[in-house]
Amino acid sequence: MALNSGSRAEIEHQVTEQDTAAALGSGTVAVLATPRVLAWLEEATVRAVAEELEPGMTTVGIRVELEHLAATPVGETVRAEAKLHEVDGRTLRFEVSLRDGEALAARGRVERAIVHAERFLAKAQRG
Repeated sequence: MALNSGSRAEIEHQVTEQDTAAALGSGTVAVLATPRVLAWLEEATVRAVAEELEPGMTTVGIRVELEHLAATPVGETVRAEAKLHEVDGRTLRFEVSLRDGEALAARGRVERAIVHAERFLAKAQRG
């Protein structure tokens, strides 16, 4: 594998009613839910390295550190960004952020482990 720090990805999503804390059960208000923020940030980390992984390999999340800094209402478009900050063997460390326009709505770090997809699933199904 030839993964190097600096790989990055950026994705955009429009916040819908299904993305709110009230809809996801993580709160009672109709603003972008922290679990959805995390999902979008993880999606960006996956995309950042997807084309660089060897066939049959994938990554799985192993650690998250996230600060959700601002509320984003339904209808707004947000941009999730991930940059591969460090490669330590099979562990990938990303710096992530979510922007609502130019405002920083969330930031943090995500760690993912490189695994062989079929072996990982087989092990998970054995329990």
